[in-house]
Amino acid sequence: MQKRRIALYSLLLIVLMMAGMAAGVTGQSAQASKVFEVKDVNVDEFFKNTEGTFVLKDAESGELFIYHDKRAQERRAPQSTFKIMNSLIGLQVQAVKDENDSKQWDGVKRSLDVWNQDHTLGSAMRYSVVWYYQAMARDIGEQRMQEWLNQCSYGNGDISGGIDRFWLSSSLKISPVEQVEFLEKLYKEDLPFDKNVMETVKRIMIQQEGDDYTLYGKTGSTGLQNGCSEGWFVGFVIVKGHPYIFATNIDTQVEFAGFKAKELTIDILKKYNLLL
Repeated sequence: MQKRRIALYSLLLIVLMMAGMAAGVTGQSAQASKVFEVKDVNVDEFFKNTEGTFVLKDAESGELFIYHDKRAQERRAPQSTFKIMNSLIGLQVQAVKDENDSKQWDGVKRSLDVWNQDHTLGSAMRYSVVWYYQAMARDIGEQRMQEWLNQCSYGNGDISGGIDRFWLSSSLKISPVEQVEFLEKLYKEDLPFDKNVMETVKRIMIQQEGDDYTLYGKTGSTGLQNGCSEGWFVGFVIVKGHPYIFATNIDTQVEFAGFKAKELTIDILKKYNLLL
């Protein structure tokens, strides 16, 4: 009789332990399945002393957040964020073979020391080397450049400012909302480029990697003009497999405003645990 009681007691303990484990797993699953909701974003605190806009889109749900809607819809010169499109076209038409394709420095001293040396496509993207992309744009040529901009519906598609300058405070304009639309297509590999071309460009856009996230992006700056600089940071972050597309555009008195736009964006992403 005593042995039977012990056996029943042991069985009861096992059942209770299994129930507790199941509850724990269910709780973890519920927590893991709780998706961050873009509509809950509030970025007012980041723009107290900064004029600008921030756009964030959940690429799975389609949910969109826009801070300062008027500016988000205004087209502006893409500056060095155009290096993303320039890279796609250059690889597609084989103006460059891959991210290791090197171009020789022309010996002209430029404002950033890191620019004054030979560069590959990958390093030119990383250090935003203007002369490299200007040379590649000339190799692409006006006709092919225009054809691909038209195919991708990139901003106003206007390259009349000159083949090696049209994206630099010149004729080409794109809005932050259009940047997000373009980058979402790149993330989903939904642009009219070869798959390996899009994969290469995404790879050279990587800014940060952690155990649970990867941040892809590109800065852009006007440089100081009448004491003010306009800056971009655009890209996407993949958090535990979930993609979010973003575009930030600001005015600041910092010379290279793109760096400031990047800092601001990272602070926002950290606030909502999109950078872990």
